[in-house]
Amino acid sequence: MASTKHGGGGKVVVVMVPFPAQGHLNQLLQLSRLISSYNIPVHFVGTATHNRQARLRVHGWNPFSAANIHFHEFPTANAAAAAVPNPPAESRFPAHILSSYQAASLLRDPVGKLLRALAGNNSRVVVIHDSLMGSVVQDAAGIPNAESYIFHSVSAFTIFLFIWEKMGKPFAVDADLLRDLPSLEGCFSPEFESFLKAQYDFLKSNSGRIYNTCRALEGPFLELLSREEISGKKKQWALGPFNPVHVSNGGASKTRHKCLAWLDNHTKNSVIFVSFGTTTSFSDEQIREIATGLERSEQKFIWVLRDADKSDIFSKEHKKLELPRGFEERVRKRGMVVRDWAPQLEVLAHSSTGGFLSHCGWNSCMESISMGVPMAAWPMHSDQPRNTVLITKVLRIGIVVKDWARRDQIVTSSAVEHAVKRLMAMEEGERMRQRAADFGCAMKKAVADGGVSRIELDGFVDHIARS
Repeated sequence: MASTKHGGGGKVVVVMVPFPAQGHLNQLLQLSRLISSYNIPVHFVGTATHNRQARLRVHGWNPFSAANIHFHEFPTANAAAAAVPNPPAESRFPAHILSSYQAASLLRDPVGKLLRALAGNNSRVVVIHDSLMGSVVQDAAGIPNAESYIFHSVSAFTIFLFIWEKMGKPFAVDADLLRDLPSLEGCFSPEFESFLKAQYDFLKSNSGRIYNTCRALEGPFLELLSREEISGKKKQWALGPFNPVHVSNGGASKTRHKCLAWLDNHTKNSVIFVSFGTTTSFSDEQIREIATGLERSEQKFIWVLRDADKSDIFSKEHKKLELPRGFEERVRKRGMVVRDWAPQLEVLAHSSTGGFLSHCGWNSCMESISMGVPMAAWPMHSDQPRNTVLITKVLRIGIVVKDWARRDQIVTSSAVEHAVKRLMAMEEGERMRQRAADFGCAMKKAVADGGVSRIELDGFVDHIARS
């Protein structure tokens, strides 16, 4: 896949420090795959629970057979705390898993010891850390042969606007960019905002920034991020998409998920995939409205219906979400409800999948775009409202299901029905499907030999492996 000219030999090692939420864990494990393909050892650190979660849920390759990726598992107090999701909560932000975020911040000492041990046996230790884990890697600044790089787990569009606003809007931008831009109000809980602020001071000693995007997708916003007022003259690399872009459908494999076999029986672009990520909990009323909307749309669908992740996803306590009486029987010929973990990347890569009803987390966005699948956007919190603007207004490969200004309202069955029909059964959706397919092709070219993302990845590896 990639050049192996950087032949290890104790010269450079990479330490990957992810934030313990699924969309963050997955992106940095995928980046670990890319960097390790250059014969550079990668050390992936976290709690035993979160490392197991990352390996178990990744799709498109087998992390258990990756000889050059080494997992380090550190115990932390409260790492397995199993607070219960609270769908009626005022904020859609998943405050119930804040305990795992706070526990992750306690990894500073074991991570520091690992960095010092690696620094004694290698010429350079390269730390790539989630922007939310700055406090954990702060000791890298005091190690002479260590350098750190911030990974931003969100779109270039969203992170640019966030930094630009926080800096007091230091230069003018296109007015169209700001029109109808949702505010950050309601995106985070007060506790998480405090957690965010506590990380800011630890992000100043970095040697550059890494993004899971590519210039073919977000070139203008990467250019804005490279402006001196924003970047401080530090380098940045757009290396995405991190996820594999060519995914096997598994054939007749015994380990193949049942929903993939179900997709085999349907025609091209005829199924909408419905999944709201790992941090979304719905009320019983909202679940009924979604079910009724999907049924009335008369479109084919796969619906991943599961409660939000707890801090420990392996906890045996699981809430069974109730559907309207007789729903699954009535829709069984054209709809499938999946109550366990679904192989999202493989579902999106399947030729029968023609749309994605999603919360618009950036990990899901990148997987969907790289597979050429348009989106129906229903943002819940964090970066998702602004990712929705990127998907629907800038790239024009999706429609809005729920406007952020009405975030506290129930989405009615008629709104769900209308959105699904727009994306799957109308000319408007077909145009978006073609645009999404074009972006998918551009993303595949970006990571192929000579593509813009491959060139940037080669350049990043050359930079960290320099003499």
